[in-house]
This record gives sequence, C-alpha cells and structure tokens, in this order.
Amino acid sequence: GWKEVEYEVVRDAFDNCITVCNMENVDPLGIHTGESIVVAPSQTLSNKEYNMLRTTAIKVIRNFGVVGECNIQYALNPNSEEYYIIEVNARLSRSSALASKATGYPLAYVAAKLALGVPLPDIKNSVTGVTTACFEPSLDYCVVKIPRWDLHKFSRVSTKIGSSMKSVGEVMAIGRKFEEAFQKALRMVDENVNGFDP
Repeated sequence: GWKEVEYEVVRDAFDNCITVCNMENVDPLGIHTGESIVVAPSQTLSNKEYNMLRTTAIKVIRNFGVVGECNIQYALNPNSEEYYIIEVNARLSRSSALASKATGYPLAYVAAKLALGVPLPDIKNSVTGVTTACFEPSLDYCVVKIPRWDLHKFSRVSTKIGSSMKSVGEVMAIGRKFEEAFQKALRMVDENVNGFDP
C-alpha cells in the first residue's frame, strides 16, 4: 500500500521556517498513526522524495500562515512520486512529542516562544545550550516507536489495527541502525518478548 510520512515544521512570525523531523509509518496508509510502528528519520524515502515532501511541508505552513508548530502527514505512492496531504495539524500532537524526544528539539518550548513573537534565531536551544532554534536537527541514529495495547481492559474491542486508535501508550527506542532500535523497542513493549527470535 501507500506509505504514510510525517513532517514536523516550525515557523516564526518573520517567515523563518525549518523542518524539525520527518517520520515514516512502518504500517501502510489506513492504519492510525497511534496504532502504527513509526521510525525517524524515514528509512525508505529517496533523497528526491524526502526533499519533495520537505519543500511541500514548508510551502503548506507558509501558505496557511501558521506561526508555531505544525504536523503535516502525507500519503506517498511507493511506485511513483504521487502524493497527497492527508492531514495538517497546526498544534502539538502525539507525533510532535515523539519528534521532540527523537531529536532533542524542544518543540513545545519553541512553539510557546513563537506564539509570543520571538524569532527562531533568537530562541536558544535549551537542550544543546549552543545552537538556536533555527538549526534543523540531523540524526545519525534511528528511533523506533511501537504502540502498546492493553485490550484486556476493554470489552468487545477488535484486536485488528485500523483507522481508529486503541493503543494505550507507546515505547520509543534509539539505536545506531534501524534493526537495533526495532529490537530494543520490541523488548520494551513486552517484558516477555526478547525481540526478534533467531
């Protein structure tokens, strides 16, 4: 099926704009993002696809006049460069929290400063203490988020994932490679799981 890809973008009142993080759902389009395994940064996008969607994300936030943080979700055809914008959230979301944890970029703090009219270059990154908020994070590691379900607490709930969210939480793991991060996340989601069985 089609891929679901997300970008977290911030823009100040002076039209300075950056993408903070891009993420890719492992599950295909149609599965709620909260129900899907998500990886950051995207692992299967070509450089052309990545930059095409990044450029569009910046155009969208500018066109809508959003000052602050914005999450943009795409449906991307894996066999062509055809894509659709499926959702635009001009607010902090669950995806924003994941992006912030994954990159170390303090999205909520920066969004609050932007709402007060402070320009991106004037906001010091509270995590690094050196850079400003106008520097795009660059990841040399991989982050995997896996949802956590507790379906025993809810009666008559389908065990199939779909467009509605039933997960009650999530785990996030960091590794140098996708396989390492995925293995760590599997171990965290259930203490009885050792990860991938050999």
